[in-house]
Amino acid sequence: MIKLAATIAQRIGADVSQAERSALLAKADLVTDMVGEFPELQGIMGRYYALADGEPAAVADAIQSHYQPRFNGDTLPQGPVACAVALADKLDALFGFFLIEQIPTGDKDPFGLRRAALGVLRILMETPLPLDLKTLIADASFSLPETLTIPGKSEQTLYKFFQERLRHMLRDAGHDHKAVDAVLALDPTRIDQIPAKLAAVKAFALLPEAEALAAANKRIVNILRKSGAEAGAMVDVSLLKEDAEKALFAAVAATAPGIEAQLAASDYTGALKALAGLRGAVDAFFDGVMVMAEDAPTRANRLALLSQLAGLMNRVADISKLSS
Repeated sequence: MIKLAATIAQRIGADVSQAERSALLAKADLVTDMVGEFPELQGIMGRYYALADGEPAAVADAIQSHYQPRFNGDTLPQGPVACAVALADKLDALFGFFLIEQIPTGDKDPFGLRRAALGVLRILMETPLPLDLKTLIADASFSLPETLTIPGKSEQTLYKFFQERLRHMLRDAGHDHKAVDAVLALDPTRIDQIPAKLAAVKAFALLPEAEALAAANKRIVNILRKSGAEAGAMVDVSLLKEDAEKALFAAVAATAPGIEAQLAASDYTGALKALAGLRGAVDAFFDGVMVMAEDAPTRANRLALLSQLAGLMNRVADISKLSS
């Protein structure tokens, strides 16, 4: 836990020595008579003991708050040191239990692992912290003693567990199911960016062009899936024959730089709204162009164009999920 807390502290710019000290002392009050008599005081007494021993306030606060959030709606740990230690405590417990295959099933969760996972997700999302969830799980793996044999499937299983908790958490918070599915379809690992992406999808869904583009995107995804590996690696301009495919290629080329700039600035709403300008070219393409042409090079080129379009349309979320 000390090693993991230090790693996380370094990633978020927290005081590493204070994070290590907090992790070392975080569970010390569990052996006291006071906490033995009143278990609900765990962490709270640890803070008092730490202050009485002259520990820094940040260390004492982290000792108390590393259990947070204890329940749904509970306050989150405050400050980078406290967040680092709280994340370390929960991730260490989660990875350890998943390593020995003590995974919650049905209504049985004797070690509170669902609560711990939700705590991690809330800290990352609501603080917010610019941390990658898969990297954090790997950090938890690397922090265990080298003598342990760590099967790779433990990381994968734990990550899938987090994905399930995240979906439930967002839906329980009242977010539209289609918007949640659209955002999570791209497997985002930066949990702190999810609220902005959800807001962007909701704003996009209100546009008059949204339904048509979502339906077109769904059609594109299906075409590309059925065509297998036929799509060319890049669009060959010399093979563009129809006016509608030339117009779509030009529209994609003109729109892409702006969307890339908006994504770089984390303007997900702007990036999705920029797609509205493609509707006319997309509609004209499907009305006037036979994608699966008999000529193989032409067919591969048109599929490459659709692949390029799909890549541009699905940078923030899989908007095909919005199609009714």
